[in-house]
Amino acid sequence: MFTRRSFLIASAVTGASALAACSKTPSPASATGVDEKAIAAAEAARPHSGRIVTAALRAQQATVDLGGVTVQTLAYGEQVPGPLIRASVGDELAVTVSNGLDHDTSVHWHGIALRNDMDGAAPATPNIKPGNDFTYRFSVPHAGTYWAHPHTGLDADYGLYLPVVVDDPADHGAYDAEWIVVLDDWTSGAGQSPQQIYDGLRAMANTGGHDMSNMGDMAGMGGATSALLGGDAGDVKYPYFLANGRIPAAPTVFNAKPGQRIRLRIINAGADTAFRVALAGHRMTVTHTDGFPVDPVDVDALLLGMGERYDVVVTAGDGAFPLVAVAEGKDGSNVLARALLSTGTGTPPGPEFRPAELTRRVGTVADFTATRAVDLGPIAPDVTLGAELTGSMMKYDWGINGRPFDNRQPLTVRQGQRATMTFTNSTTMWHPMHLHGHTFQVLQADGRRGPRKDTLIVLPKQKVTVALVADNPGDWMLHCHNAYHQEAGMMTTLNYS
Repeated sequence: MFTRRSFLIASAVTGASALAACSKTPSPASATGVDEKAIAAAEAARPHSGRIVTAALRAQQATVDLGGVTVQTLAYGEQVPGPLIRASVGDELAVTVSNGLDHDTSVHWHGIALRNDMDGAAPATPNIKPGNDFTYRFSVPHAGTYWAHPHTGLDADYGLYLPVVVDDPADHGAYDAEWIVVLDDWTSGAGQSPQQIYDGLRAMANTGGHDMSNMGDMAGMGGATSALLGGDAGDVKYPYFLANGRIPAAPTVFNAKPGQRIRLRIINAGADTAFRVALAGHRMTVTHTDGFPVDPVDVDALLLGMGERYDVVVTAGDGAFPLVAVAEGKDGSNVLARALLSTGTGTPPGPEFRPAELTRRVGTVADFTATRAVDLGPIAPDVTLGAELTGSMMKYDWGINGRPFDNRQPLTVRQGQRATMTFTNSTTMWHPMHLHGHTFQVLQADGRRGPRKDTLIVLPKQKVTVALVADNPGDWMLHCHNAYHQEAGMMTTLNYS
């Protein structure tokens, strides 16, 4: 369980010592050919508080207790999720990452509009070699709920992830308590390894989808369906689903008082699973998505794709209430994650309980609108970009614009341009598309202006157009946040020319 009061682990350095700390780890040279002066100028233009928030992470093999189930996995230290990193707008983060693994690693700061050479995705930031360490150093320009994870191979389907919260000092918050909930689909040490899963998916493709003998306990093609996701819901059948690193039978408990207003920061850190989330006995007022505020909307449940974050506010009832995150479209009795809100006496229902709220009003991206303060303004694009999502389960040849990542044709913009980007999903499966280094504004199909986001569900056979401002020079990854689709090639770059 993460709380605002009990899990603040970062330390601040100010004044002369901050300047000294700045000088210890110079920024690396740009590995992408982007003008380093432009990157430095963009960094200088961000807000700066004069504070440095420091943290240290060690990526390593670890033995982790998931609540009666002990697994060998990869983690930061000995815990899943890793430790919360918290800062305020304008602070500089200085996070030293030590690589205790037997292969390269990195840390990508998902959703933060940071400097390109600190993004944690090669080649913009070189990967960290085994036995080495690296200090990521960057300012944080926007408040919100973010997270961090590797951008190396299939490491995103292990325990290497952690929440990142950036506070706005001017926002005192109309809530009494804060509850961070990180959701995940789990296989490491409990089922097939991510590499075995990926090899099985590719092997099935090589046999035209007919030979599934090596697929083990995986759902495979057609194993999960969801009307909300437009059909095929996922590729992989997981042994467990976790909330804050715990299985449903051993949930974390958040203690509050009846009547308190609680801000929940919900993060989907899964690799292949969308979650439908509800808090039994409560309605949720959605206030933010992917860090940016929206006009408040009341819902009973929320749909989160991989990489998405939603902030909601609830007024706590009296009793014990499960927060339930069902693996959308996946079948079985154990396809949910669970945590508990406790405000008094009472026995919560069992670990397989599904609250009625799950089948009532489910909030999706179409329901939300950015507040006026963060709206990107009139859309008169200088450039239009197209990202066609291509491939199939039968061939497992996922790509963007018909190309895998190693044969990509980058999308290009120039500094200061306003752009629209249209995602055209030509496949029969949904894809959560994530753009590094930027947020974009969703342009709803009916002409309404939607929320500001960095990760967006694109349904099969559908088009979605977003608007963005090219204000962060660099070469930036654009990819599906299904870890297995990304590994198979559904990734390209947005390059500043």
